Amino acid sequence: MTMPGEDGPSNKFRVTGRSAMDRVVAPLATPVLPMALELIDLFGIAVFAVSGALLAAEKRQTLVTFIFFAVVTGVGGGTLRDLLIGAPVFWVRGNGVLLICIAAALLVWLVSRRWFAGRALLWFDAAGLGAYATFGAAKALAFGIAPVPAFAMGVLTACAGGIIRDVLAGEPSILMRPELYVTAAALSAGLLVGLALLGVGGWPAAVLAALAGFALRGLAIARGWSLPAYRG
Repeated sequence: MTMPGEDGPSNKFRVTGRSAMDRVVAPLATPVLPMALELIDLFGIAVFAVSGALLAAEKRQTLVTFIFFAVVTGVGGGTLRDLLIGAPVFWVRGNGVLLICIAAALLVWLVSRRWFAGRALLWFDAAGLGAYATFGAAKALAFGIAPVPAFAMGVLTACAGGIIRDVLAGEPSILMRPELYVTAAALSAGLLVGLALLGVGGWPAAVLAALAGFALRGLAIARGWSLPAYRG
């Protein structure tokens, strides 16, 4: 059995104590995710951070606000996920994640606005949606979360950052827009969980799940696809 502090994946728990009243359940070493999923995660963080900075650009805010929006959008969903599944919050254990968000903000600040004209915010958001939903579901599974809650964690990871970004900017929430959004995140998360249950992992599962969510969201943006609304 892998003991606390040792490297390597483990979803087991060590139980000590003599009775049901004094048992202590301690999580073991943090699971090590495949490199494919780690890269998917970094991609999702980067493009979500860009989307946050783009919204600050549309509002003609200061560089400080650019960075703030990039960070909040990039780490918001993942932070909620980690708190709910009992994982160490991913961005507080190193410099990399915040540096990615800051770099994304600086990129948007420095690059000519014409490069990000039109629907750039929506497309960057779509790319982050598929990637982050995929990674969120995979990380939840790695921490021993059951398939259905792991699916929900994927959706939460993908959607929460954008929701927080829109609320802080005083924009109508992305959830209230007519085209498909949560459904695209659900496709990525559900596909990842389904493939994992079938024993498919690594690059094939990660890339397929992320691309599926991005494709559905992209078609929704391009063609205005939406689910039927309640008509009473």
